[in-house]
Amino acid sequence: MPNPSDYIALGSESEEETEPELEEDSEETEEEQEQEGFIPLMESPGVLAEKESKNGEATVCSNAGESGENSQGNEWNRGDIDGLFCPICMEAWTTTGDHHVCCLPCGHIFGFSCIRKWLQQRGTTKKCPQCNRKSTLKDVRKLFASRVVAIDGESQKRIQSLEAKCISLDKKNAVLIKKEAEWKKEEAEWKKREALLQRELHQLKEKTIYLEHLLDVKPRTLGHPPSMGGYCVPSLGSEFNGQGPFILQKELGVDGARLFDIDASSKIILMTRRLQGLGGVHVLTKISLVAPYTRQDISLPTGSKAVRDLHICPSDGSLSLFASLGKKLSVLSTKINNFILAYDLPAPAWSCSWDLNGSHQIYAGLQNGSLVVFDMRQTARPLEFVNGLTSNPVHTIYSLHNSTLPSGVTAVLSASSAGIFQWNFVGSEERRPVVLETGNQGACISLAYCPSSDDIIASFRPRIDNSNEMAYSQHLLTPAIGQGVQGSHVHLKRFGSNCYQKLAVTCANVNDVRLPRSAVMNIESHGCLFASGDELTGELVLQELPSFTVIQHLKLRKQPIYDVKYVHHVDGGLLGCLCDDILQLYGNHALK
Repeated sequence: MPNPSDYIALGSESEEETEPELEEDSEETEEEQEQEGFIPLMESPGVLAEKESKNGEATVCSNAGESGENSQGNEWNRGDIDGLFCPICMEAWTTTGDHHVCCLPCGHIFGFSCIRKWLQQRGTTKKCPQCNRKSTLKDVRKLFASRVVAIDGESQKRIQSLEAKCISLDKKNAVLIKKEAEWKKEEAEWKKREALLQRELHQLKEKTIYLEHLLDVKPRTLGHPPSMGGYCVPSLGSEFNGQGPFILQKELGVDGARLFDIDASSKIILMTRRLQGLGGVHVLTKISLVAPYTRQDISLPTGSKAVRDLHICPSDGSLSLFASLGKKLSVLSTKINNFILAYDLPAPAWSCSWDLNGSHQIYAGLQNGSLVVFDMRQTARPLEFVNGLTSNPVHTIYSLHNSTLPSGVTAVLSASSAGIFQWNFVGSEERRPVVLETGNQGACISLAYCPSSDDIIASFRPRIDNSNEMAYSQHLLTPAIGQGVQGSHVHLKRFGSNCYQKLAVTCANVNDVRLPRSAVMNIESHGCLFASGDELTGELVLQELPSFTVIQHLKLRKQPIYDVKYVHHVDGGLLGCLCDDILQLYGNHALK
């Protein structure tokens, strides 16, 4: 049992502000005697009770037991009231009533009723029941406290020490957490820098290999250039036995590509590809023409599906126009690699074109035979919408120069399997297209136009008796390859605003399923040339116009031929031919 001398008073309570008068002891004449030995706590109540029972008197703590406050002790647990009971009666003292907590000058604490009876019954030997120090009733002082709690001094010091250690550990932990966050941030930055260096290292390795091959390569007339990490090293020799205006400059591996265009000023190529795998996704790929030929894939707008036609703006190489089967006509900015405009169309788009006379108007040819004109400054609705003479898909569309047209008139040249048409747009007036006379050549499957010379080449294949005219305009991305059939090329020349003259017709080996692409080139040193694929020989054939004289055969690595484009730049001309997974680039002067 704890020693009451270890307890102190906490708090204060002033329910009784005055202390009742204590009886004076008239017999307090004895001199202070020497202190006797310590009185055990547990003996005092027993001795007192024994003496009182002999005298027939009530027990010392009867008054304490009668008070209402002591009844609370029955509801408390012993652990809760340890240090809160009187050492005489072993009952809890109270803050009011007869058993009010009080103390002697020596500091020991008792219930008031108990210590009063103790002192009264001792006669002249009034002493503290615990330390035997002489005390009188005058010395008793009531304590006004809500609770009297014992606190071990050593434990208190230990608790304070542990609390200080906890605070110190918390500070150290906070410092370590801060350092950990800084280390993680530095680690992320180092990983990012490592990835950048790895990419630069890879590019430098490719460039090194490329330069090493350039030093070792010898002029060749036949054969294929060596492979280099998915690309092909440029051949410095011609692929034709004899003289010709073009020599092979570069070969690029392009899996799943079907269409492309070239921006010679920025030295980039844009192409449409379908990624390998089941349900392959259609994407755009931008390839640099500068070693090591870095490439970037660009996602199409949602719902675009396959791209049917693409053209880089002739007046602003940073813009590109795309027509897709998802009923979308979209404009891409190659500076930010993001689409800045996307028009919804009433039908799938098969072809598109920039206006050669301004950078704001764009055109789209639809699968149902209609033509749509948009002004990029007005995105709410199209400027013009005209229905075609037939429902055949418009597979090719070109903008015409308006130098020979009346003021305020714009014109486009369109082609479908039904033939070739010129459409003049003059405000909101009702219009009818001009039908170009080509003779009974069959189904038109390709149209090539040179704006600088106004030369036009239309390609035809035999018409098949079939009620479904869509058979003459097969989808460009169809998996069917087809085979060569006897067709024809028709050379037309534009004179004035609506006049055309048929200059020549020649036989040609064309594909019986797909829609081939061809190009007309106006080269200063060689005149007007026509480039098209020969489906039987697997060659790209260059013919001089208007005689269709063959001047060069360019051997192709693979078949079939999907697209042919020609661009002119300050270093000469660049002719591109897209075959199955390979883009071959030919130049009529060495590319810088």
